[in-house]
Amino acid sequence: MTRLVRRRLPALAALLFPADRAAAQAAGSFPERPVRYVVPFAPAGLTDIMARLLAQRLSEMWPRPVVVDNRPGGNAMVGADIAAKAAPDGHTLLAVTLTHAVNASLYPNASYDLRRDFAAVSVLGALPLVVCVPAAHPARDLGGLLAMVRGRQMSAGSSGNGSPAHLGMELVRRIAGAGPNLVHVSYRGGAPAVTDLVAGNLDLIVSNLPECIGQLRAGRLRGLAITDRQRHRLVPDIPTVEEAGAPDLLITNWTAVLTNAAVPPPVLRRLEADALLAMRDPELVRRAEEGGFDVLGWDAARSGAHIHAEVERWGRLVAEAGIRAD
Repeated sequence: MTRLVRRRLPALAALLFPADRAAAQAAGSFPERPVRYVVPFAPAGLTDIMARLLAQRLSEMWPRPVVVDNRPGGNAMVGADIAAKAAPDGHTLLAVTLTHAVNASLYPNASYDLRRDFAAVSVLGALPLVVCVPAAHPARDLGGLLAMVRGRQMSAGSSGNGSPAHLGMELVRRIAGAGPNLVHVSYRGGAPAVTDLVAGNLDLIVSNLPECIGQLRAGRLRGLAITDRQRHRLVPDIPTVEEAGAPDLLITNWTAVLTNAAVPPPVLRRLEADALLAMRDPELVRRAEEGGFDVLGWDAARSGAHIHAEVERWGRLVAEAGIRAD
């Protein structure tokens, strides 16, 4: 190839592929303005905590800040709808959780499609749930609880239909063969459900670890099993569901960051690379782990596959259990 031809190839490529050239330039200068990080939950919740840790680190890395925008409502769909309608330039991010994977089945006519309208950037972290009973409850272990609920009626609280706690309760129902003996009581959030459990107004909860850990440590609740494959460093004395004899009671509440599916690939790759770098920051990891999270920081391909698999898994449970939207 002659020197003249080699000099002309880049210019020719720019003429033939102007969109690719523009996308590459956009990725190089990204972000050009503040980045909006939509969190479809109230401030100070689990998802909000992780989103703010990531937003702070990205703000330190980028020339423009990342601004967390809490938009709760509609079972976390209000914020998702806002992000779906935003300009597909990477300047709008969306925090999602297991709740959004379940919503895909609970709300089939939603204004957005989780798998079609969004691209995964990274699954950031996950935390287990804990099968909890009041301290005075006669069940001393998970096997005892499952045997009891087969023989008599019990109540189980959750933070709403389709919430991780509700899904965990439905797994308990299925594994125990409890049928109508297990009565679901829906609350507006995990905290009031835990409060009623401590008061003895409920028999059990499959609770997000951060929502029940204070009561577990105080001895007001008894943790029968962690819904993960390994024990958790914050409550090492609580056995896993496999150790407790119920290996199918696996459920983790994860959180991920997404962006619009139409974001140019070079910008998406920049978002992915910087998010993964941020999630390796030692201070971010320390603070997230103190909150109960296992920090994951998965790449976009693995994250997207995980989210799609979760939509399928929990969609089957929603259908089989007849779960309906509130």
